[in-house]
Amino acid sequence: MFEKDYAILTNILDSINKILENTSNYDNISNFVADHRSFDATLMNFIVIGEMVGKLSVEIKEKNPAVDWRKIYAFRNVLAHDYFGIEEKQIWQIVQNDIPKLKNDIETIINTGNSNESK
Repeated sequence: MFEKDYAILTNILDSINKILENTSNYDNISNFVADHRSFDATLMNFIVIGEMVGKLSVEIKEKNPAVDWRKIYAFRNVLAHDYFGIEEKQIWQIVQNDIPKLKNDIETIINTGNSNESK
């Protein structure tokens, strides 16, 4: 794995962990959205994840097609450019359903060094 990809993937994992930390105390969307700091911090970390995905090498993306890299980057664009059009329910569903899987996928890529290049 390229050193740059490794650094990017660890940054993505860090943002994922922050999202999970920011949302762990909430059992429903209403309470989560009511806490503006946690909600805004979560959105910012989604943007960071999208930015980092945009910097990954083509090789790492091609070797890991199970991760929908384009969708992650596109979501970053929605958050960054249409902040007031964001559906809170969608954010909550992504946190609950997609972030744990993405965390697992990123950890697997990091731990297996899923590329032909060495760190």
